[in-house]
Amino acid sequence: MQSGNVTTPFGRRPMTLALVRRQIATAEIKPGKSADKWKVFRDASEARELLGLQDRSLAVLDALLSFYPENELRQDAQLIVFPSNAQLTLRAHGIAGATLRRHLALLVEAGLIVRKDSANGKRYARKDRAGEIESAFGFDISPLLLRAEELAGMAQQVAAERAAFRIARESLTICRRDVRKLITAAIEEGAAGDWETIEAVYIGLVSRLPRSPTLSDVELVLDEMELLQREIVNILEAQQKDKNTSTNAAHNERHIQNSKTESIHEFEPSSRNEQGAKPVDDDGTKREPIRSFPLSMVLRACPEIGMYGPGGAISGWRDMMSAAVVVRSMLAVSPSAYQEACEVMGSENAAVAVACILERQGHINSPGGYLRDLTRRAARGEFSLGPMLMALLRGNGGEKQRVG
Repeated sequence: MQSGNVTTPFGRRPMTLALVRRQIATAEIKPGKSADKWKVFRDASEARELLGLQDRSLAVLDALLSFYPENELRQDAQLIVFPSNAQLTLRAHGIAGATLRRHLALLVEAGLIVRKDSANGKRYARKDRAGEIESAFGFDISPLLLRAEELAGMAQQVAAERAAFRIARESLTICRRDVRKLITAAIEEGAAGDWETIEAVYIGLVSRLPRSPTLSDVELVLDEMELLQREIVNILEAQQKDKNTSTNAAHNERHIQNSKTESIHEFEPSSRNEQGAKPVDDDGTKREPIRSFPLSMVLRACPEIGMYGPGGAISGWRDMMSAAVVVRSMLAVSPSAYQEACEVMGSENAAVAVACILERQGHINSPGGYLRDLTRRAARGEFSLGPMLMALLRGNGGEKQRVG
């Protein structure tokens, strides 16, 4: 294999240190290494976006490889092909001369081929008396052999990202369908709730998707769409539970009137400080705890609290709760009000509530009174952080009335 010598391009084409490094690297191919040239080509085709290549670039690379007579690239073989531009044009499906030169430059820039120019810039091979190629000038394709494993890894990465994008897009499509139909059913059947606002949130989320979304675009909207779906289901479930509770209450009242015995034990409400304990209503009914939300979503909705974290940043829930204590003091919320919120909502959700109040402090007269009101509503099962977070996520600053 002819490698190990650094050559410079012919004519006005500049020499760069990157080209020097690539030419030196071709001398470091492990002895005996080989690879199927068409497999390497398929991997490069799969990874074309990561390599900065276009479809025409791949057509030119395909044409170059067709001039290499063997299917296997070998470290000990002569890996320089020397077709003329006219021959390359024919095998690249009639590509124009200027386009051919541009895509050859892109292949060199991507590090897939190296130019080995002769003194006059012509491409040719010099043979010995036995007819074997002694030296050749043209395009060195040994970088493909050198980077075979790297290109395979890049192809696998692209395939994995494509699969993740397909799954995320399918999940978003299903979630959009569910949310749209749930909202329509709730409006048509007269379910209680601010369905106009919820529908506006849904439309806002859909409008945020660009014409050609990336994986991160889809995942971000999917997270918030799933949150909106959970909130809708929570609202509908709460209404159903209210109906069931009313029915059971009437039944229990008749049962108590007919009962001649009284229980000697009273329900002891479980301590709200216990980890994992479910809140208990005055009548002894256990309520489901307020749903926790992803910290990343909370920080997107409430970015201002970030500066109050340790070192001016929040990297976990412990930092979030530390920041909430600082903000609680700054907002003049009494320790007892915050402690009660922690007991009813849980420490994490109480910290989220404080972060939401911080974001809306310009519209709240009494942060302490507002937090106590939220806590009382949470104790009755009438409050969820979801709508508040969703309102902040969509940047709803139109509410001018002060509350609290």
